[in-house]
Amino acid sequence: MTYQETLDYLFNALPMFQRIGAAAFKKDLSNTVALCDHLGNPQNQFKSIHVAGTNGKGSTSHAICSVLMEAGYKVGLYTSPHLKSFTERIKINGVEIPDKEVVNFVSNNKIFIEELKPSFFEMTVGMAFWFFAKEQVDAAVIEVGMGGRLDSTNIIQPEISIITNIGMDHMEFLGDTLDKIAFEKAGIIKPNIPVIISQKQKETTPVFITQCDSHQAPIFFAEETYSVKKTSVNENGKSIFEVTNNEIIDTIELDLNGNYQANNLPGILKSIEILVSKGWKIENIHLDSGLSNIVKNTGLKGRWQVLSNNPLTICDTGHNEDGIRFIVNQLEQIQFKNLYMVIGMVKDKDITKVLSLLPKNANYVFCEAKIPRAMPAAHLYQEALKFELNGVIIKDVNDAIDYVRKIAAKEDLIFIGGSTFVVAEIKDL
Repeated sequence: MTYQETLDYLFNALPMFQRIGAAAFKKDLSNTVALCDHLGNPQNQFKSIHVAGTNGKGSTSHAICSVLMEAGYKVGLYTSPHLKSFTERIKINGVEIPDKEVVNFVSNNKIFIEELKPSFFEMTVGMAFWFFAKEQVDAAVIEVGMGGRLDSTNIIQPEISIITNIGMDHMEFLGDTLDKIAFEKAGIIKPNIPVIISQKQKETTPVFITQCDSHQAPIFFAEETYSVKKTSVNENGKSIFEVTNNEIIDTIELDLNGNYQANNLPGILKSIEILVSKGWKIENIHLDSGLSNIVKNTGLKGRWQVLSNNPLTICDTGHNEDGIRFIVNQLEQIQFKNLYMVIGMVKDKDITKVLSLLPKNANYVFCEAKIPRAMPAAHLYQEALKFELNGVIIKDVNDAIDYVRKIAAKEDLIFIGGSTFVVAEIKDL
C-alpha cells in the first residue's frame, strides 16, 4: 500500500467521528484493549501524562510536551483531531510520524484490524502507542479525544492526570449538565495517581473530590497555588503573563496569544511542579524556554493564530460556548474599523448559545467545511438571522476568506473560526 492508499483505507474503511459524528463513537474500551494486546501492550513501555478537559487540553498538552523537550526528554505527543495532515496526531519531539511508519503499521496489522473493526480513533491510539514504544520515548503526553471514562486513551497508567476545565460540549455523549460531564472526564482518575485540576468550578469540584477520594488519588486545584493574568504582548509578539504563587510574583512569556491561556497556565505550572516532586529533572530555565517556544517546538496551530496583518487576520479553533465567549472577549479588546467573521459550524451541536454570543456589528460570511458533519452554510445563515447576524453565504472556506480579504481595508479585522474543521481548511494556516 502507498501512503495515500493507506490514508484512504483509514478514512473510508473505519468509522471516523471527525467526519461522521455519533456513528463512530464506541461506548467501551474493549476494541482498544484488544488492539493494544495484539500489539504487545505498548502503552506500558513508556511513562505518560494524561490530559482531559473541554477546552484547553490541546494547548496544555503541547505546552507540557514543549517543557519536557527543553528539559532533554524524548517526548511523544498524541493529540486530535488533526488540522492539515493525519501525521500531526502522532509526534516525537515535534516531528510527525513518518508516512512510511503509518503504512507499515496498517500493512502489518491489516488482517487483525479488519477482524476487530475498530473505529478510526481506536486505531490511531493504538498506532500512537506502538510508535512511541518502538521509538523508545522517555515519556508521552496523551490528550483525551472526548470525555475520559470511555475514551480510547484511557488504558494508560500515567504519571499524572490533568483535567483542564469542564464546559458544555458533546452533551449527547457526556451528559447535559456540568457535573455529568465532569463525571465522564473524571474517568481518567486512577488509584494513587496525582490529579491536577486547572480550573476550579463549583459544579464540578465535588465530582472530582469524590472520584479522587474513592481512588485514593491526590488532587490539586491549580488555581489555589497559581494566580495568572495576561499583562501585555512584547516586541516579539509573545504574551506576557503575571504569575502569583504564595505572594511571589513572576512573569512568564508564552507564544500562544489567546487571553484564555491564563486559564490553562495554572494547570500547566502545577503539573510541572508535581512532576518535579516525582523526580523529573525539570529546571526553571526549561519551563521558561518551553513555554516561550511551544509553537516552534511542537508545531501547534490554530490557537489565536495570526495569519497575516493589514488587515489583521486571526483564526482560532474554539467552537463551543466557553471557547467562543473567550474569543469574543478578546476581539473586543482589539482596535479595528470593521470586523469580518468567516464562520462555519457542525450540524450535530446546539449552536444557539454560540450564535447568541457573536457580535451583531460584524460582517459575516457563512461557510462550511468539506466533511459530512458540516452544517450547510445556508442553514447556518438562516439560524444566524434569528440572532440579527447578517452576512453572505460562500460555501468554500478559502473562497470565503478570499472574498473578505478583497473587501477588507487594512485597518479592519478578519476572524476565521466557529469549527476546528473550518480552521483546518485554511490554505495558509
